[in-house]
Amino acid sequence: MSIDLYTPSVGDSGASMCQMQQLPCHSAPLLRLQACGHHTLSHSNLPRKPCLSDPSVVASSGAVPALRHRVSGATAGTCNSPCCVASRLGQEVGTAAWDSCKGKVLVTGGGGYFGFRLGKELASEGMTVILLDVSKPLWDIPDGAIFLQSDIRDYSSLHKVCEGVDCIFHTASYGMSGPEQLRKEQVESVNVGGTNNVINVCKERGIPRLVYTSTINVVFAGKPIVDGDEASVPYVPSDLHIDHYSRTKAVAEQMVLSANGSPVKGGGKLETCVLRPCGIYGPGERRHLHRVMMNVERRLFSFRFGDPAARMNWVHIDNLVLAHKLAAEALTKKKGCIASGQVYFINDGLSVNLFEWLTPLFEKLGYSRPSITLPVSLVYSAAILVEYLHVILSPVIEVPLLFTRSEVRNITVSHTFKIDKARQELGYCPQLYSLADSVEHYLKIRQSRDTPISLSLPSVRQLAERGVLLLLMGLGLVLLIIYGILS
Repeated sequence: MSIDLYTPSVGDSGASMCQMQQLPCHSAPLLRLQACGHHTLSHSNLPRKPCLSDPSVVASSGAVPALRHRVSGATAGTCNSPCCVASRLGQEVGTAAWDSCKGKVLVTGGGGYFGFRLGKELASEGMTVILLDVSKPLWDIPDGAIFLQSDIRDYSSLHKVCEGVDCIFHTASYGMSGPEQLRKEQVESVNVGGTNNVINVCKERGIPRLVYTSTINVVFAGKPIVDGDEASVPYVPSDLHIDHYSRTKAVAEQMVLSANGSPVKGGGKLETCVLRPCGIYGPGERRHLHRVMMNVERRLFSFRFGDPAARMNWVHIDNLVLAHKLAAEALTKKKGCIASGQVYFINDGLSVNLFEWLTPLFEKLGYSRPSITLPVSLVYSAAILVEYLHVILSPVIEVPLLFTRSEVRNITVSHTFKIDKARQELGYCPQLYSLADSVEHYLKIRQSRDTPISLSLPSVRQLAERGVLLLLMGLGLVLLIIYGILS
């Protein structure tokens, strides 16, 4: 196979065009990598190591190129507390340092929603950015960035593209939600094998900084967590994870933290840190918003379940981009390498109930919020059946995955996390955004593509999907009754 290289250029009209050239690369199976836009050891208590490596600035090489209330309104809020004022000052200093550095960075998963937005922001600040992914971005490549189509599981090609790189943002992952969660071998090979390659390339290429995008799921396994912090919530034991994504992300996260302080080729040490975001939303996001919206339109989201008081966190894409920029800066000698070997929870600083938070989506689509409440045990049993049927019947028919077991658990059990550590050490100060803005943006895009929202009677396919769902619910109820009788 070959690496496809895409760079922006300016034509006669001044518009950005795309040029492509072929670079040699070892063959590897193509698999979509996405960013994540989830009781052994607490890394927040690890002793901080002095910064032993000052990241060198390498010029671009020519070889390879809700609280309890829903946040409403279309404007982003600003925090005026003393903490946030200090945080904004820290952010300004961090941005200035990036501008003066103008180094070269690699973003794995750079074709996905979050990875692309991160790379675009870094490029706008003067960095030379390599966006690496197996799938091409849906958006135009920004000035100052190039896109390379390759797989992080292909070590030789990864090693080639990292020439002259000064920092890696490892956002690529697989199996976050939907049918992908059930593909064990692919989840394992990308999340664990791919991360191992990234770490080894850092050592071999003398790359001094690695920022890893993890997930809150490494510490959440269905037991309530209220305002958890990095010191109080341990890893979930591997055998208690019910989905491969969470388990493999926990393994990969510990690999990255264990690599902190490792010697790199040419001298110096590798400085690593980990960010644990929750669900990502924002303009153009399709993984969460699109899936929920399609299920709402199919009337498969006409019920709710779980404790109405259950809370969770979300993070806006711009806040997550900001956190990654600050984390990379906090791994430099100039910042005292304060983030070296550390983990940080990242969210908007708000806790919300999912069904309340999704109210703008229901309203924009012309539907009312779910009024039917189902027992969690029934929905969970149906999710188990759906998962098995999806795997067994996949060669014949696609069984719609309304929810997986892990997703049911995420919705029904409170799990919220504090961001105090990120505020204090990174200078992270999230702004407030409204989901309504993202919904409106998404609807405009759909309408511009001539795919109007259908509010007419359900189609045969939609009726069939509802029938399958009701059947699975019924089977789940029968199993619960049988279980109750036998026990």
